Amino acid sequence: MTGAEPTAPVTVDRAGGDLARRATADPLYRLVAYALEAAHGRPPAAVWSAPYAFHLGSPGLVAAAGWPTAAAAAPRTDGLVRLSSLGHPADSCDLPLTLSGPPPAAPAWAVRPYTVLRALARAGYGPGGTDLHVQGSLTGAAGLATAEPTDCAVALAVADVHAAAGEPPDRERLARLLASVLPGGDDGLRRAVLFARPGRALLLSARTARRRRHVAFDPAASGARLVLVAVRGEAADRPRDLARAVACARRAGALSAWPPGPEPGRSVLVLLPEARLAAVRAAVAEDFRDRGRPVPRFLNIAVAGAARREE
Repeated sequence: MTGAEPTAPVTVDRAGGDLARRATADPLYRLVAYALEAAHGRPPAAVWSAPYAFHLGSPGLVAAAGWPTAAAAAPRTDGLVRLSSLGHPADSCDLPLTLSGPPPAAPAWAVRPYTVLRALARAGYGPGGTDLHVQGSLTGAAGLATAEPTDCAVALAVADVHAAAGEPPDRERLARLLASVLPGGDDGLRRAVLFARPGRALLLSARTARRRRHVAFDPAASGARLVLVAVRGEAADRPRDLARAVACARRAGALSAWPPGPEPGRSVLVLLPEARLAAVRAAVAEDFRDRGRPVPRFLNIAVAGAARREE
C-alpha cells in the first residue's frame, strides 16, 4: 500500500462522515464507516446498504432478503482506488485507476470491485478515484449469492459520492452497466437488489429485465415463515444433505422448498406455517445428529426493500 493522500482532497458535506459515531445507527453501517476511516484515514462521504437477493423458484421471480451488505466510499482526485474489506483484513490494496489496458494485479477478493470501479469511471462516475470499504452480514456459507449485492452496493456508493449533492444514482443506468461489465453475474438478483420492495417480489419480463412489476409475496402477513436452510460439510455431500433436509422439513410441515439461486448450491429456501417452525427445525436437527452429520443452519428471511443510502 502506498498510503498516498489525494493530491486535491475532496470535501463532501454528507451524512456518511459521522455514521461511525452515531449511537443510533445500525452496528454494521457504523462498523463499515469506521473501517473505511481506519483503513484510509478519512471518513466516508456515503454508506450504502444492499440486500442479499434470491429467486422464488418461478422464472423471472426474485425478491430481496432482510440481510444486507454495505459499502462505504469517499471520492478522490488523484486517479487512485484504495480497497479494503473486513472479510480480507490482510489484503487491502492501493491500485491505479486505469480506464483501458490490462488491469493492475490485485488480491483475488478485490478483482471484482476494481472491475466495477473501472466501468463506473469509464461511464463518468469517479474517474479521479475512490476510497472504498465493503462488508457483508453473511458469508458464502449461507448459500445466498454474495457478489450481486456487493456489486450494487459498490456501484451505488461510488456513483453517489461522485455526483452532485442531492442527485440520486440512476439505478437503471447502473443495472445496465453492471450487466455489461459482469455478464457472468445474475442480472435478476441485481435487479432485485436495486428495485425490490418490502413484502413484494419482482417479476421480470422474459424479454427484457427492464420490464418489471411487483407482486405480493409476504409470508409473515399470512402467518408463514420463509427460512433459509444451509447445510455444512464437504461439497460432495451437500446435494444429498440438502435433499434429506428438505424431506425432513416436508414431513414436519413445510409447504415448499426451492434453491435461492438458479443453480443448486449449499442451501434451500423453505416456506412453512409459522406454527411449524420449531417442529421443522427440531426434525431436521435430530435427523442430522442421528446420522453424525453437521446440523444445518437456519436463517429467518424477511422479504425486504431495495438498496438504500444509510443516513
